[in-house]
Amino acid sequence: MTTVERYFAPDCAAARGHFPGNPIIPGAVMLSEALNAIAAAVGVPFSTCRVRAAKFLHPVRPGARACIEFTRLAPDAISFTCVVEDRTVLTAIVECAALATPA
Repeated sequence: MTTVERYFAPDCAAARGHFPGNPIIPGAVMLSEALNAIAAAVGVPFSTCRVRAAKFLHPVRPGARACIEFTRLAPDAISFTCVVEDRTVLTAIVECAALATPA
């Protein structure tokens, strides 16, 4: 298992309209940031990946630091979990043919 982190600034632009007076990081942004962090860690672009499954379990607030733990399920698949303050906020499985391609 490998761990990477992502920080969502207190003034994160994506949270401004999501929701006024009670801001959260949109799920799509959370998923995108997790995928970007994993792609950077494994050195493979995820531009053609496919999200097989994703569950958003709890909201993430601006100013949060997400710990992203991931592991290979298969040569072309990764499972990951995002945790904020000891609470799992996102779980997902992503498939990406580029993972299985030798460098």
